[in-house]
Order: sequence, then structure tokens, then C-alpha cells
Amino acid sequence: MKTIKKAIPFIIIFTFIFSLGSFSFEQEIPRDISIAFKVGNAEELANYFNNTIELVILDQEDVYSKVQAQQILDNFFTEHFPKSFEIIHQGGKEESKFAIGKLVTFSGTFRVYFLLKLKNDTPFIHQLRIEAENE
Repeated sequence: MKTIKKAIPFIIIFTFIFSLGSFSFEQEIPRDISIAFKVGNAEELANYFNNTIELVILDQEDVYSKVQAQQILDNFFTEHFPKSFEIIHQGGKEESKFAIGKLVTFSGTFRVYFLLKLKNDTPFIHQLRIEAENE
């Protein structure tokens, strides 16, 4: 009986750690989104856009159609060609996820925020913000 009492805290800790591991796996942002930011591919990113998307890029802010948002993002990547991109933080729940990333370009560093929501088990970007990073 003493052995079982001693084992219970270990079982609880093991279960907690195991559930955290599965939680973080479910929270991962699709890899193609990160790659598209790294190479400045607006067309690939647009594949993840919802039909309309709230887009904030520097001083330009509005709700755009998927096609309009792709053009605006393409213009951004033309002016600010990426060197690297990394996701710094991500989280959310089953139906919605968010990520915060750092986009380093040849003309500056930017903070990227985006919100994904699931529709029919497919993630779509509903909001995207790209802001100059204050260093």
C-alpha cells in the first residue's frame, strides 16, 4: 500500500507532462505558413486566407478579399524581401490558434501576428498584422 501511495505523485506528474506534450502538438501552426513568410511567397500564404481577412500592414488597415490581401502582401514582400522568419510564440484552443513571429527583411525587422480559425478541419487565416519592430 505504501508503494502505491508513493507512486501516485509520479503517475500524476507523468500524466500531466504527457498531456502537455499532446497539447503543444495540436497547437502547431502549419509549416507551410512559416515557409511562405521565410521566402516571401504571398500566393502560398493566400492559400490559407479566409474569404475575407482583416489585414494590417504597417499603416494600411482594412478587411480585404483574399485576392486583394494577396496583392497587398505581395507588394509588401517586394519592398521588404525576407531574410528569415521564425515563430516566437503560438497558442490557442481547438478551433482557433494564433502565432507571433519575427520577420527579418533586407529593409528591417517586423513583428507578425496572425489568427487561424478552423473551418471543416482546415485552418484559415482570419487576421494578419505586420508591424515594424521597435528595438
